[in-house]
Amino acid sequence: MANIAFTATKESASRPQVWIRRYLFVLAGLTLFLMALGSATRVMNAGLACPDWPLCYGVIIPRQQMNLQVFLEWFHRLVASSMGLLVIGFVAAAVRWRRSLPGWLPWAALAAFSLVVFQGILGGLTVTQLLRFDIVTAHLGMGLLFFSTLVAIACCLTPHQGMGSVGRLRWVSLTATLLIYGQSILGALVASRWALHQCLSGSKLCVVMNSHIAGVVPATLATLATVVIAWYTPALHPTLRKLANLAGALVVLQILIGVATFKLHLQVEPLTVMHQAVGASLLGTLVAFTVLSLRDAPAGLGSRHTSTTLIDSHSDRSPQEPGEQPA
Repeated sequence: MANIAFTATKESASRPQVWIRRYLFVLAGLTLFLMALGSATRVMNAGLACPDWPLCYGVIIPRQQMNLQVFLEWFHRLVASSMGLLVIGFVAAAVRWRRSLPGWLPWAALAAFSLVVFQGILGGLTVTQLLRFDIVTAHLGMGLLFFSTLVAIACCLTPHQGMGSVGRLRWVSLTATLLIYGQSILGALVASRWALHQCLSGSKLCVVMNSHIAGVVPATLATLATVVIAWYTPALHPTLRKLANLAGALVVLQILIGVATFKLHLQVEPLTVMHQAVGASLLGTLVAFTVLSLRDAPAGLGSRHTSTTLIDSHSDRSPQEPGEQPA
């Protein structure tokens, strides 16, 4: 009976961590949708469809002025505001159940909240400063950083028993992650300055556009290196292998979409939105791979390094009964 009570207590203690992890993955998915929605707002020239901020035409719901462009900008703000409330819920849950959670989680929640507040300020400045290119670029960059933070925290809360075979692959994936993030910032700069249109029509801002095109090479090579090394790494954890395969598929898809977007001179709006969304998905996949690979136990220490989380599938077990075979 004592063992049953002990197990029940451990399972109850781990439940907040499970729910928060799922909650964070949902938040990351909503953030990805929000960034795609922001991209759609930009390519449809709807960034200033609501001329004021935080209201739209001085009201919460501009029924009289509502059209496609106004709806895109208004809906983008609505989802962004909802994200802020959802992150507050994350902070409240992390503080409420802090005794059952890793000690670092409340601080990570506050960091995520700080990012979303800063992101909201940048969102307001994009309107009040009339879509100034540096603010628009920073707005997307902060969105990607917030998205990556949510994915990283969720992966740190995911039970993960490393195989001890990652080695230097973790640093290759970290390099790929940083290069993809930098490439995304260059893409945001190209979009915010309409560099492709200006370069092709009047030979202006070609340096900006060419920098983004040149940046494809190191980012792609680093990502493909991560994929290839993962293929040839023996006994790699199945989750890491799946993430590596997903990253390889996404980088190929992103290149194809990028070429099509360039050839069509950004004239197909859904294709442009997809280019940004796939790039963000690739970044999130590499962040997940890097976090889990950094948690992989060194060879020979797997029995002692089970997880960086407070509770995992091994620590939830009750003490071994006499005669019980070890897992």
